[in-house]
Amino acid sequence: MRKLLSAFRRPHIVLHEQINNNNNDNQEQPIYQIPVFDTAFDFATLPLILAVLLLSVLSLSFIFHLRLRSRAACKLREFNHLWTVRVLLVFFISYWAINEIIRLPFFCRRYLFSFMPSLTLSEQDDLCKLHVVFSLGFFEPGFLIALLFIIKESLKEQSTSEICSVLSVFIMSLPTFILQIIAVFFMPFKEKFPSVMIQSSLLSVDGEWNKSMTCTFPLLSSIVFGVFVVVYSVGLLASCWRVVSLVINKNIRLRIKLLGLTVIISLLLQSIFLGVESFSRSSHVWYGGVLLGMFVSLAMSATVAEIVLVIKPILEALVADGDMCDWNPVVRYLQLVEDPNL
Repeated sequence: MRKLLSAFRRPHIVLHEQINNNNNDNQEQPIYQIPVFDTAFDFATLPLILAVLLLSVLSLSFIFHLRLRSRAACKLREFNHLWTVRVLLVFFISYWAINEIIRLPFFCRRYLFSFMPSLTLSEQDDLCKLHVVFSLGFFEPGFLIALLFIIKESLKEQSTSEICSVLSVFIMSLPTFILQIIAVFFMPFKEKFPSVMIQSSLLSVDGEWNKSMTCTFPLLSSIVFGVFVVVYSVGLLASCWRVVSLVINKNIRLRIKLLGLTVIISLLLQSIFLGVESFSRSSHVWYGGVLLGMFVSLAMSATVAEIVLVIKPILEALVADGDMCDWNPVVRYLQLVEDPNL
């Protein structure tokens, strides 16, 4: 009878206010109910995640191919001095995309939590907190800082060493990471804040009455990220303006303008979506659409960054060095036309 009723009962998500640390008795205080997210939003996000990961794999293949070629080609050694930061850029994007899978309700209920059935609601809530800290505090700021570092480093006459470059990116990523840890785990006087400010998960109940936690973004973490976006946007605009004013090549100037404009717009949209997300949990359609828009906004800037800062420059360097026969069939065909003995 219970299964029969659950078949006609629409699944819902209950916003919880408090979770008891006792694993055997998890207490929730429902405030309001919203329908469960449509799997359509999850299925729309998964192909985007896969596309970002495939582009990242392609970017890594270009980076390491150039790295190998630069050992034998003196012309490529000077261009390849930023290969470690480019690898770091791609890794940050890849880990951010993988981390976003944890936020998908359908994936968590169907695969993650079923694979680890011993996870209590409190442990699932801690997992959501880790997702927020790493997403808004480390992976995304790390990707953006690596992007800015590549732009600024391209203007220097003397290149920074590989180890110093990697350390610089990590050190500049630490402040946001530490602030997110404090905001999510060690915020004092939490009881005085509204639940929307500190809440990192929702208690979901499916049609079979199985309980699980669905990850979300607390408003306090969104505010911390918003402050980072403001400071970062000023630095990015200044660096892009300097590059555009110094570089003569029109194509490079156009790419830098496109990159800067795309990143600024993406961060602006993501900041708006983060703010709206905290106040749209009572609306089924709006909430799922906001989460999807949040991912698309950053995926757009990550895609443009990998193309402009990784793939396109490496392609041009390989073409200039005459090493595109294995990568570009058009160039290989032209070479065969000129010299059939190749």
